Amino acid sequence: MDDATKPPADEQAQPGSTARLIRRVREATERRFTAEDKIRIVLEGFRKELPVSDICRREGISPSIYYNWLKQFMEAGKVRLKGDTLRGATPDEVKQLRSENTQLKELLGQQLLELALFKKSLLG
Repeated sequence: MDDATKPPADEQAQPGSTARLIRRVREATERRFTAEDKIRIVLEGFRKELPVSDICRREGISPSIYYNWLKQFMEAGKVRLKGDTLRGATPDEVKQLRSENTQLKELLGQQLLELALFKKSLLG
């Protein structure tokens, strides 16, 4: 094979290149579902108007993916109903807490300094 017909170096077959190509093609063609899509599909399965296999076929997913989403959906609901979720602090709350923390550290430092001076005067 002469240089004119030879494929570029990055396209030549190398060990593992087929696996890399397949992985890149799968990543590029993999369908991503939003949280809303997943919830819609799971709730449709709850209604039992259609068999899960038909829903999965129509959506282009395997039943194992559906049941994985169902499990995640149920676990999230269970945690939410238990009330174990922590509320995230707003930026204003974080700012206020940081300010309060700084003030308390300064106060503690002053108290420790006064205590050290007091001890020194007693011993001294």
